[in-house]
Amino acid sequence: MTENKTRPTDASAADFLAAVEPARKRDDALALDRLFRCVTGWQPRLWGPSMIGYGEYHYVYESGREGDFLATGFSPRKTSLVVYIMPGYADFGDILARLGKHKLGKSCLYINKLADIDESVLEELIRAGLDDLAKRWPISPS
Repeated sequence: MTENKTRPTDASAADFLAAVEPARKRDDALALDRLFRCVTGWQPRLWGPSMIGYGEYHYVYESGREGDFLATGFSPRKTSLVVYIMPGYADFGDILARLGKHKLGKSCLYINKLADIDESVLEELIRAGLDDLAKRWPISPS
């Protein structure tokens, strides 16, 4: 079996966030870090070169494939903030309808800037995603 390409690293999440450019994106990334720490109670960990993760879980699929992945987190990409909040199991349409301007992928949320969304709704969404994930796999701090 192949291993996941995205794994936790020993690199500093704080150093990564401090280097995000441009400054507006860095400010949003630092605000997201505070929000995720508040919601989860966990410290951030850098996964791969650009994903900030909070908590992790070990999964084993029926196919036998298994691995570890961040429970929730985000990545300040060039075009948008990518928020990893859902393992793709639950329908959070009712919460997403109140969030504000966003695009949705299978397990991630794309936000241009934090000013486009209601941060209290994002907090609710992060918690709902973690609660749903915990029904399937045990979550631990990373």
